[in-house]
Amino acid sequence: MRIALIHALADSVAPIRAAFAEVWPEATLANLLDDSLSRDRAAEGVLSPALVSRVVSLARYAAGAGACGILFSCSAFGPAIEAAAASVAPLPVLKPNEAMIEEASAYRRVGLVASFAPTLDSVAPEFPAGIALRMALAEGALAALAAGDAEAHDRLAVQAAKRLAAEGVEAIALAQFSLARAAPRVAEATGLPVLTTPGSAVRKLKRLVGAG
Repeated sequence: MRIALIHALADSVAPIRAAFAEVWPEATLANLLDDSLSRDRAAEGVLSPALVSRVVSLARYAAGAGACGILFSCSAFGPAIEAAAASVAPLPVLKPNEAMIEEASAYRRVGLVASFAPTLDSVAPEFPAGIALRMALAEGALAALAAGDAEAHDRLAVQAAKRLAAEGVEAIALAQFSLARAAPRVAEATGLPVLTTPGSAVRKLKRLVGAG
């Protein structure tokens, strides 16, 4: 069973592959990476029609290549992913955060950490209205990870999570696949439940395609 993984950040590839290895090792993975999408999204400041068209094209390519389901791993393209899903319906298409957000519904106050600023604007509206959401940007964490400094990335993620913990949130949600690696340190530093995107996303996609 072929599952297409569509990435806008190279650092998202390893966490999702690890989640599949743990949760659904039988799946055959096809990784599609266009890391210019994240750069262009940051530079433009908005999700332009051109960016939406590029995301839709990637989904159509994956569908044409025989994918049984599609998982997007970049959280800053929510409306574009919705358009992509409509273009390949009824093929199951999953946003990176939707399964995690479903799990977050068990809490009343949730802290959302991102290392890519547009992610906060994209993901926050997807949370149910009944959740009191607090947000923090781990400034510099993504650049540190891109430079190979994983320790600095995790430390900055922890600092952002601790700011949210001080505001009285009940759980921390790490908004990007690339942040999942910091989950153990965030949990230790805050003493709070930590929600990550890869594992929950794989479990939901497995259900959607009827494999589990």
